[in-house]
Amino acid sequence: MLYDVTIDGRNYRLDLNHADGRWSCRLDGRDLEVDAILTRPDVLSLRIGNLAYEVKSERVANDLHLWVGSTRFAVEIRDPRSLRGRTRAGDDRGPRKITAPMPGKVVRLLVHSGDKVEPGAGVAVVEAMKMQNEIKSPKRGTIQKILVDEGVTVNAGDVLAIVE
Repeated sequence: MLYDVTIDGRNYRLDLNHADGRWSCRLDGRDLEVDAILTRPDVLSLRIGNLAYEVKSERVANDLHLWVGSTRFAVEIRDPRSLRGRTRAGDDRGPRKITAPMPGKVVRLLVHSGDKVEPGAGVAVVEAMKMQNEIKSPKRGTIQKILVDEGVTVNAGDVLAIVE
């Protein structure tokens, strides 16, 4: 099962498979040793390598939150093969800010002001902790403004561009 997962604004590709009573897990192309047990509804006991976690899920209106210990994460899970993962038409209205999900350095801009973009199209590449993360457009539209230059350092939440 292949999923696109966004956790606090950062995108991941998760490939989960269950066979012979064991899970195999690839996260962004890396194999992980994972054991998971559903201990009660909405609570998962998770072991990744030698570390154990208790993960609780909570739905608030249309938002999904995961609690790992006392830390809450906003999560969006999309099955790319499913219509459920597609953006609803009402979500495309008005300008949307494209923000940096983490502090880092803008290493490449993939669009210019005035460019047309589709949902999920790359807008910029931000390097954080020696990993390059492509920041994507949340909607179809036109890039109204690029607010950063290549080489600048950004903080989490800084606006990189506006798409309308």
